[in-house]
Amino acid sequence: MPRAGSHSSAPDPTSIGEVAAPPFALTPNPDKVFAARARRFADLAARGDDLAPYLLFLSGLCAAQAGILAGLPPVVLPAEDERARSSRHGMPQLGRTGLAGDPVALATFDALLAALDGGPMPAQTQAAVTRLRAASPESRGALLDDALAEQADPTRIAETVLAAAALQVHMTRMAAGLDADSLKKVANGACPACGGAPVASAVVGREGMANTRFCTCALCATEWHVVRVLCLSCGNERGLVFHGIEGGDDNVKAETCPTCSSYTKIVYQNRDPALDPLADDVGSLALDLMLAETGKTRFSVNPFLIGY
Repeated sequence: MPRAGSHSSAPDPTSIGEVAAPPFALTPNPDKVFAARARRFADLAARGDDLAPYLLFLSGLCAAQAGILAGLPPVVLPAEDERARSSRHGMPQLGRTGLAGDPVALATFDALLAALDGGPMPAQTQAAVTRLRAASPESRGALLDDALAEQADPTRIAETVLAAAALQVHMTRMAAGLDADSLKKVANGACPACGGAPVASAVVGREGMANTRFCTCALCATEWHVVRVLCLSCGNERGLVFHGIEGGDDNVKAETCPTCSSYTKIVYQNRDPALDPLADDVGSLALDLMLAETGKTRFSVNPFLIGY
């Protein structure tokens, strides 16, 4: 793992937002989201550092997420008028309760466990898969609800990571069915589709929105536009400092806030399109460890870093 040092900088002066009005939200394409993450985790594992075994497992997990998509039953979205009402009131269009009784969410969890069972993974993860496949639907549903609430039993880390992975598939499929143009701002640090926290943000190089910044939801992979220099936790715009990993990828940094002492990762896809907010967040764990030693707290969420 690259050593995290004190490398820091002021905000990147590169043309902060060439487009006056980029789209507010971009809904995900599940077929692309999980396959791209699988490739990126594999590339990160090829560095051969201490995280490589875990990164390789996550590559396989994301490949399994991609592999089950075609066989899943259709998702059922909230009614259109309900979604519109939620947006009018500054709320996410997708609810964050009741998945324990959602047959599609449970079918997704079952399909992911079946796809993983017997594959290459740590022994403790295989044991968790075995336990979950033998558990009651109610027990698996409760784990989905815990993952949705970003709650983790410290004695069941492996089970929670697997539940979160299933939840990502389900919620990404739900978000894919939304009209991106209908999504409205909930908060700088909250997904307009499902209300989840960002895993990281990215400065993108896409046509029509070059050098603008989008947050990526840790749960449903929806992206939403925020200004380039802004603390996602408290909204402060002054004195933000960007920390990098000494000897690591300079296109992955942490935006730290002097007001609330929080940070969120930012990746520069405008320089390297292969970067993935979720995968590169895990791959830059050394940066989290360094910032924790300086008293900074993580604002963003990554279900694959539960237990770290």
